[in-house]
Amino acid sequence: MSDTTLETRVLIIGSGIAGCTAALHLARKGRDVLLVCSGLSMDDGNSALAQGGIVYKAPEDTPDLMENDILTAGWNYNHLQAVRYLCLRGPEVVQKILIEDLQVPFDSLNGSFHLTREGGHSLARVLHCADYTGRAIMDAYVKAVKKEPNIKVLTGHTAVDLLTTHHHCTRKEIRYHLNNRCMGAYVLEQATGNVLKVLADYTILASGGMGQIYLNTTNCRLSLGSAVSMGHRAGARMMNLEFIQFHPTALFHRGPRKFLITEALRGEGAFLVNARGEPFMHKYDSRKDLAPRDIVTRAIVDEMLATHEDMVFLDAATHIQNPDKRFPTIHKKCLELGIDIRDQLIPVVPAAHYFCGGILVDTTGRTTIERLFAAGECACTGVHGANRLASTSLLEALLWGQTIAETIASRHGARSRLSQKTKASVPDWKFLGNKQNEDPVLIAQDWATIKNTMWNYVGINRTRPRLQRGFEDMRNLNKRLHDFYRETPISQPLVELFHGCYSAYLITTAALRNKQSLGCHQRNEE
Repeated sequence: MSDTTLETRVLIIGSGIAGCTAALHLARKGRDVLLVCSGLSMDDGNSALAQGGIVYKAPEDTPDLMENDILTAGWNYNHLQAVRYLCLRGPEVVQKILIEDLQVPFDSLNGSFHLTREGGHSLARVLHCADYTGRAIMDAYVKAVKKEPNIKVLTGHTAVDLLTTHHHCTRKEIRYHLNNRCMGAYVLEQATGNVLKVLADYTILASGGMGQIYLNTTNCRLSLGSAVSMGHRAGARMMNLEFIQFHPTALFHRGPRKFLITEALRGEGAFLVNARGEPFMHKYDSRKDLAPRDIVTRAIVDEMLATHEDMVFLDAATHIQNPDKRFPTIHKKCLELGIDIRDQLIPVVPAAHYFCGGILVDTTGRTTIERLFAAGECACTGVHGANRLASTSLLEALLWGQTIAETIASRHGARSRLSQKTKASVPDWKFLGNKQNEDPVLIAQDWATIKNTMWNYVGINRTRPRLQRGFEDMRNLNKRLHDFYRETPISQPLVELFHGCYSAYLITTAALRNKQSLGCHQRNEE
């Protein structure tokens, strides 16, 4: 074995809630796990940014009530089996893992958990830690993962491509097999530029969403669609790629990432007003400010067009007592911009927030490629349908991360392992390019093209001419980057650009093909 080759039972790409959940369970079952993340720390992803909370259960709640809310928000485009699995087992997993095992300090009131309500929910069933729920959960996970001797964490490492028998095996008798099997991944070590060949019996993709391909997003810098890019190139089936959820209330400010103003604020009494100070949600939906996100987002866009303003406002002071204490993170951020949420309106705009589609998986997290699993935002379980119900994402990531780990841990014997013959047939990474033509200005320009094209043509309101123009622009850029990728020495900026462009192209293609206007995919044909 060369010094550029690593072997592990399970490779997990992504260290958010889905990845950490799977890693912990597998490690405790005696499996060695390699956890790879692009950030310089395990909590650099989107999981730590989640504010509102995680769906649990209200005292008067039932699986049927929760199921109905999820289906209504998702426009009944959901996979019913997956929704029922989430509603039946989700609260139990929250109780067992987050409350009892990790002991996440969720807010309580009078000896019971304080549950809040968000848009689309018929009951207050969202468990939270003030307005920094994701941060509290990730703090607990990082602490637990670091204690596990069976988990090796590689930060500052970026997955480049999945290794599969159909694409990488040099032995022809293996390539003749009908079933494509995943064998791990090529992984770039950012500090050295070295590419590791990581061989694994099982691979889990859990690297999050793709908000950064849009001009305005609440997502972290690492949300580039890398899992979808790698999965599609490997031959995994995709689903619902056109459904991009735009969060209606991101703070109106400059910056590479828009600061999220959680929906829980509206769940506890805040309401939207336009630039004239007029409440407007009653004109668009009987649920007013607690309508599902796709409806609220489009209402805000309509109001901005009607008033010729670049924003609307959120009133958190009128109906919420001490909003600074209930939402300390938001209060602190707004104060930095000279806004006191206790008596001033919060300027907000929509921003790309959550990816409802992704790599198709079943209720065990299996993809259409053998030995490859996916969980979290990069996976399409079918739970969200055409629009995600608030705070179901953390629950989905938790549940599928746990289920994948249980599935892998249940597999024993020689058939659960890749053969040495198969592993030996995988070549080391071949460094193709030698042209020193990586120009930061050109990369910045390509990113500007991707972000503006996706925002303007594949954004909140879509038309056939816009989508057609976006498709042509992304197709041309994607082709050019494929050529550039082959000619230029591999680097972190180049890998990120390639993954971002490829995922943007896939989304645009899916949006152009789907002529039905539904949920997050709103086509305004005239």
